[in-house]
Amino acid sequence: MSTKTLSIVVAIMALFFIGTSCSNKQKNTEETATTEQTSGAMEIDELLANAESLTDQEVTIEGVCTHACKHGATKIFLMGSDDTQTIRVEAAKLGSFDTKCVNSIVRVTGTLKEQRVDEAYLQQWEARLKAAAAEKHGEGEAGCTTEKKARGETANTPEARIADFRAKIAKRQAETGKPYLSFYFMEAANYEIQ
Repeated sequence: MSTKTLSIVVAIMALFFIGTSCSNKQKNTEETATTEQTSGAMEIDELLANAESLTDQEVTIEGVCTHACKHGATKIFLMGSDDTQTIRVEAAKLGSFDTKCVNSIVRVTGTLKEQRVDEAYLQQWEARLKAAAAEKHGEGEAGCTTEKKARGETANTPEARIADFRAKIAKRQAETGKPYLSFYFMEAANYEIQ
């Protein structure tokens, strides 16, 4: 074989390998993008870490359902990496959730909402207590244990909960200038049990 022919063969082989290499890189990139689009659900920890910027936006989350409200399964709680990373999901227009959600991985698409607890909220709560018209949910006036855990509450009576909220509001206002606490939850548009 002549040097010229050998050079042409080597050049053709080099072009073949370069073309194959680029094609494989493109396929790998496409496969990674497809996997990300397929999973597409945000983890609970990530959602909670970015909740302020995601409020009133539609998001898809996925987590382990640790609890369904005993009063018609109108609320479920999804846990992230541990039980301090929990979010309440309300059925909203769906009406209720299937009780099979509990102890399953559930993917929910819905709108992230913020509930603010400020002094006016606490005063209204105290007025309802005085009028003996407090809402009864969960284990009575002390509140739903799962929801209290999701909010980081430790108090057991309504009065102690109000005092705890006031202390946390004062601390947050001193640290950030915000005279309220933010609790985030989702209003579900759809869900599926994985």
